Amino acid sequence: MDLVALNKVAVAMAAPGKGILAADESSGTIKKRFDSINVESTQDNRRDYRELLFRTTDAMRDNISGVILFDETIRQKAADGTPLVKLIEDAGSIPGIKVDKGAQALAGAPGEKITEGLDGLRDRLNEYYDLGARFAKWRAVIDIAGAEIPSSYCISTNAHALARYAALCQEANIVPIVEPEVLMDGDHDIDRCYDVTEYTLKALFDELYAQDVALEGTVLKPNMVISGKKCKKQAGVEEVAEKTVRCFRESVPAALPSIVFLSGGQSDEEATAHLNAMNANYSQIMPWALSFSYGRALQAAPLKAWGGKADNVDAAQAAFAHRAKMNGLATKGEWNDGLEKAA
Repeated sequence: MDLVALNKVAVAMAAPGKGILAADESSGTIKKRFDSINVESTQDNRRDYRELLFRTTDAMRDNISGVILFDETIRQKAADGTPLVKLIEDAGSIPGIKVDKGAQALAGAPGEKITEGLDGLRDRLNEYYDLGARFAKWRAVIDIAGAEIPSSYCISTNAHALARYAALCQEANIVPIVEPEVLMDGDHDIDRCYDVTEYTLKALFDELYAQDVALEGTVLKPNMVISGKKCKKQAGVEEVAEKTVRCFRESVPAALPSIVFLSGGQSDEEATAHLNAMNANYSQIMPWALSFSYGRALQAAPLKAWGGKADNVDAAQAAFAHRAKMNGLATKGEWNDGLEKAA
């Protein structure tokens, strides 16, 4: 393990003004996205869509530190024969790869999930390194449903799997992004989200320590502390920022270089506003850089603008560049909603 090289990548993931584009949708997920714009999910269409994002020169250079890819995408070439990985590298971004095999039912815990994919992971990581990946991602799913879910069994099992994955990544000189996502789908309030997130993070870092994972070469991709979608009382931007920062200061070691938040179903502007408020109001008390690793919150606008038509590529790239710039400003606490209205 080359910890110096791993740390360099982990720090770069959240460089000021930059964050990660999550373009790692599985075949099923990207089909749903394409269905929403009435475009067939063929290999060529998936390639063309991702290529237009990676060729958005200013956005990639100025605001995107890395791109998480799916297995299909890391092997694909652009229409002119250039490997998509090379497009990302030429733009100054770092290629990454999703390596988990998705969440499945957790035995003995009805309604809860465990992420699979550890079998054969060592060999897959070595192959992905040769294909250009310098970081990876593994997502654990933690649902909130009533008083009994999540169980400590679910949280500890997923934390253990995340740490096993992280150790294998570092062995292969790939930076692990550990993603314990507490879902926002329920009717829970922000305080319930706080409690579950804190418990989950502490369990995760206990496992990372137990399995000798070097935090200096690791990136955390968590949810924000936020109200459930169905909660009657939705917490405001300032409350989300304050409680998220407080929760993380109580749970996340200072040795970790960077935290890149997932958007988790928030609207484009909500995800930007919450990140901005954290950096604008609390940057002086945070030991780690806070940035973004957004999928839908970066891609919804360009996907709609593209609509599967070559004539719309410029419009789609403009929409992507705008969202990337807005989130880049949020990493420095310099965003405001007036910038959205002006655009």
